[in-house]
Amino acid sequence: MTDKDGLPNMLYRPSRRQIISGMAALGVVAGGRNAFAQKRVVIPEGEFTPLPIAITNFVAGTPGDAEVGVGVSQVITNNLKRSGLFAPIDQAAFIERISNPDSPPTFQSWKQINAQALVLGRMTRQGDGRLKAEFRLWDVNTQQQLAGQQYFTSPEYWRRIAHIISDQIYERLTGEKGYFDSRVVFVDETGAKERRVKRLALMDQDGANVRYLTKGSDLVLTPRFSPSTQEITYMEFGQGDPRVYLFNVETGQREIVGNFPGMSFSPRFSPDGQRIIMSLQQGGNSNLFVMDLRSKSMTRLTDTPAIDTSPSYSPDGSRICFESDRGGKPQIYVMSANGGGAQRISFNEGSYSTPVWSPRGDYIAFTKQGGGQFAIGIMKTDGSGERILTAGFHNEGPTFSPNGRVVMFFRDPGGSGGPSLYTVDISGRNELRVPTPGFASDPAWSPLLS
Repeated sequence: MTDKDGLPNMLYRPSRRQIISGMAALGVVAGGRNAFAQKRVVIPEGEFTPLPIAITNFVAGTPGDAEVGVGVSQVITNNLKRSGLFAPIDQAAFIERISNPDSPPTFQSWKQINAQALVLGRMTRQGDGRLKAEFRLWDVNTQQQLAGQQYFTSPEYWRRIAHIISDQIYERLTGEKGYFDSRVVFVDETGAKERRVKRLALMDQDGANVRYLTKGSDLVLTPRFSPSTQEITYMEFGQGDPRVYLFNVETGQREIVGNFPGMSFSPRFSPDGQRIIMSLQQGGNSNLFVMDLRSKSMTRLTDTPAIDTSPSYSPDGSRICFESDRGGKPQIYVMSANGGGAQRISFNEGSYSTPVWSPRGDYIAFTKQGGGQFAIGIMKTDGSGERILTAGFHNEGPTFSPNGRVVMFFRDPGGSGGPSLYTVDISGRNELRVPTPGFASDPAWSPLLS
């Protein structure tokens, strides 16, 4: 089935519960001790040494599954390495070759190559065609099993299983929730700069499985994920007034939130997914409004002669941060989600824009312009502790990973080139480019898939 734009109506992917049906914990194997080590990757703000970890190729439990076993291992390795918190050891250095992941490994062989954690696994084709995935995480120094799990899924979702296992390893070793089983919506850009086609696109957080949600006949801007569902809100400029849309990623269905006179900007969901907050232009100024998605009723939150835009809710829904030039140049303000008095929280040199609240509630990320550069930074919610994560010719549009540990943004070098997506840790370490098929801008990170 397709919609009126000729796009597939079914972008269905199974829920976490469906994809890991039959999930069960794997107990400590014979020879192990029935206890869990308290190993944690301590993540300081300053210098940091990633944890050496060995990730073996998952053993083929049935003939023909060797390739998928290698693939799962590679995805886990890539996820953990890109996090910046782990240093996967080159498999060429491995001394022991694992043939039975149910048996305790020869720990001395792994100590010799300085592995502090070890991941073993197996992929087995079942009689009904499903894949059974098993993994075990070991603490090499204490010789204790830290985690063990088995999952069943359809073979085409093996990459998602790898992301789920990556999250398990990440959480067990850091104490923080992972962020690998998530997706990113962004604006895909192709063609010459003066007539660039912009399409809404969706991908896994590591750049795989790119899908296009619009055809590019109309201009799309500011896609944003719902914090509670796999829905996206975005703006589309076609004929006439700009429109704000809702798009359901699982079903491919979209609906118009509304046609607004003048211009609307930066629609974003409330934490419960029941409302959308946005900026509406009226004459020379713009103010913040919130729409209840059920009743379609609009509530005005600000009423100033300034430009108020880019609102973002706190995770508990009680406050919003937004950008306003009411003080003369764009700065970041915080106020109650019901409106009222606003408090300015940015006071350093330069102009501040595109604020977004961390899912953890501890930071607000922003774009800062000054001295001929665009920087991506974070500050505490009272404006203290400002930290610039990266700076360059044109950086913009920060979005947080589901666990609040990583910020994604886009960078446009100017000239004949185009924008690309990047990630950086909230400490300012580990800046990496995110692979995309072409130019890419305006990313928004999903919550963890449910």
